[in-house]
Amino acid sequence: MGRPVLPLLICALVVSVFCSSFASAAIVEHTFNVEDVIVNRLCRDRTITTVNGSLPGPTLLVQEGDTLIIHVINNSPYNMTIHWHGITQMRSAWADGPEYVTQCPIVPGNRYTYKFNVTEQEGTLWWHAHITFVRETVHGAIVIRPRAGRSYPFPKPYKEYPLIFGEWWNANIMDISNMAVAGVRPNDSDAYTINGQPGDLYNCSSDHTTRFRVKQGKTYLFRIVNAALNAQLFFKIADHKFTVVAVDAAYVNPYVTDVVVIAPGQTADVLLKADQKPGLYYMAARPYLSGPEVPNNSTTTAILAYKGAQKSSTPKMPVLPINDTAIAFKFYNELTRLVTSRFWAGVPSKVDEDYFVAFGVGLIACEKPGTCQGPFGQTVGAFMNNVSLELPTKMSLLEAYVQNVDGVFTTDFPKQPPVELDYTSPNITLDPATWFTSKSTKIIKVKYNSTVQMVLQNQVTLAQESHPMHLHGTNFVVLAQGFGNYNAAEDSKKFNLVNPQERNTIAVPTAGWAVIRFRANNPGVWFMHCHIEKHVPWGLATAIIVENGPTPDTSLPPPPSDFPKC
Repeated sequence: MGRPVLPLLICALVVSVFCSSFASAAIVEHTFNVEDVIVNRLCRDRTITTVNGSLPGPTLLVQEGDTLIIHVINNSPYNMTIHWHGITQMRSAWADGPEYVTQCPIVPGNRYTYKFNVTEQEGTLWWHAHITFVRETVHGAIVIRPRAGRSYPFPKPYKEYPLIFGEWWNANIMDISNMAVAGVRPNDSDAYTINGQPGDLYNCSSDHTTRFRVKQGKTYLFRIVNAALNAQLFFKIADHKFTVVAVDAAYVNPYVTDVVVIAPGQTADVLLKADQKPGLYYMAARPYLSGPEVPNNSTTTAILAYKGAQKSSTPKMPVLPINDTAIAFKFYNELTRLVTSRFWAGVPSKVDEDYFVAFGVGLIACEKPGTCQGPFGQTVGAFMNNVSLELPTKMSLLEAYVQNVDGVFTTDFPKQPPVELDYTSPNITLDPATWFTSKSTKIIKVKYNSTVQMVLQNQVTLAQESHPMHLHGTNFVVLAQGFGNYNAAEDSKKFNLVNPQERNTIAVPTAGWAVIRFRANNPGVWFMHCHIEKHVPWGLATAIIVENGPTPDTSLPPPPSDFPKC
């Protein structure tokens, strides 16, 4: 009897199907139709932008070593790019996706195909629109399983569930985005969501609350993504504990906790044993506001539903922390890398490029006095070392770099702040001399295979909040983090050089600091920015050029022939 032909036909002919179980390294192909649809949330209809009409969008299932091909057809009224958040894009910077950094947008009515390999990464990542606030509804999970013949470094779970946090506004999201572009702090969201649904505590929502069904005694892997635009979150399940086994698609030493803290852009893989009596248990998340803001009790819920639970029973609610910085810092600080896992490369010992980067939110002088809507009649301008990044609009930074086009950017991003300050003192907010920054396109340039260390110092000028800093193109290790002003002589003694956690997004504490280190071995231009969406148009970002290596296989190939043009 010949081989069954149905699996082969599916792999060969059907788009948007996971076929990597048939080979150790497969081609996984999807079509993303970006389109507007009308949905009902919180008692009202609203037009939103989606991929393939769903919220969240499709989960991409791959095995390590696979090649992803994603055909993006932009049938929305907005410019579009898609970023594959956390995929290192080794030698495929053209596919990374941030607008005007690696590519020009896909304009309405056009299409573009992203193609890249998923190598030396396992765990949960995600994809999202990387242009304006439209990622509120244009996002989805990426699940990277071990390739054939390999296994997880923990017992195989009975079942896996993606769990994606989001935010929801009743207003048109582009109006909210335009507020941020104009330098005005956007309104808080009207709800938080789990897999697109607000949950029982919001109006007109209980009929559609997300449910996760479990069997008593079984262990489940929850792949958690924080796709919220602006909110760091506490997450708990009543009467249950988690074992964290990975963050940002990097395995960690198993960490047992009853609360997960997750910043925008971050992911966490957690094991949950269904070890309670059959019943209904709320899974709840609320924002962690680390600054002086009024506590926000807006809480999204899902339901953990045991087999055999009475459907009419009321789920039990967990007790969530309220702006508890001690709990958040303990969670972030105690995670360590599982050094026996595949792909762990150790901590680079010799530092070639050393940066001290102070960042925060300030002001830019209003060009037309009386017309600006920011504080004191000025425009809001976030900054890194007093540089408020202004992206080009005629071509991307990557194209300008590869084509040697002058006048698009300069490579003189400062290694230190222009003035040394008491960055975390409340008195800094009283000194107008510290408020102002200016726009420019100053970025960083480093040699191939150099080791870069950055002290990320959170400066409390006009806003006090945690900043989730995301680096494209590579992971970094988190050597240490703490509060107050970073002190090199004392705080360097706290460095974990043995098994520091590895991430692509780090939540730098309010009035605090973090030290990261990475090897620049991926040629291209890589965005580094705060993943709080309102801060991107304000300029809290820079870019890092990694030069080509000495051989063709350590250099960036030319762009695809159909690369989007401005």
